[in-house]
Amino acid sequence: MRFDLKTIASWIKPGSRVLDLGCGSGELLCHLQEQKNVSGTGIEIDEKKASQAILNGVNVIHGDIHEEIQDYPPACFDYVILSQTLQQVIKPAFLLHEMLRVGSKGIVSFPNFSFFTHRLFFFFKGRAPISRDLPYEWFDTPNIRVIPLKDFHRFCHTFGFSILKYTAITFHTEEKGIRIRFLANLFATYGIYLLGRKG
Repeated sequence: MRFDLKTIASWIKPGSRVLDLGCGSGELLCHLQEQKNVSGTGIEIDEKKASQAILNGVNVIHGDIHEEIQDYPPACFDYVILSQTLQQVIKPAFLLHEMLRVGSKGIVSFPNFSFFTHRLFFFFKGRAPISRDLPYEWFDTPNIRVIPLKDFHRFCHTFGFSILKYTAITFHTEEKGIRIRFLANLFATYGIYLLGRKG
């Protein structure tokens, strides 16, 4: 399993009710069901990925996360996860408010666009950065948001989301990585946040 998903899984308490937005083929939910006995549901817009998740034994709804999440009543989940998807979300503030309406806590992860190699790429080449973590050209990328870690902290403060826990990571391989504790906005490739409601 991917290193970032292992980190997210470590934050989930056994027996929890979990909603995974943009769950892909259900790798995380499958792991949580087997290892932590969670009651899991996923929402995935890609039909092939949703079908694969169902084959993997995960309860998945095929649909748009912005629309499907509105059908759930308040506080029906312990955790709502948005993993490596925030940079593709049309209405991030709306979606995070909905996550914290239907769930007690939200977990959000995304690539850090201010990673130092991205900065150097732009500075020396004058082009939109391309890397292992951001492998797309500007014209075919699914990413519509550029999110530095510092900006996400400001975003949470502006919209009233409480950061309960936070870690920054860098991958060595897909399955292995390290946590960055110094100058994370510069040296981390991804940020992972546990969010709650203020007050």
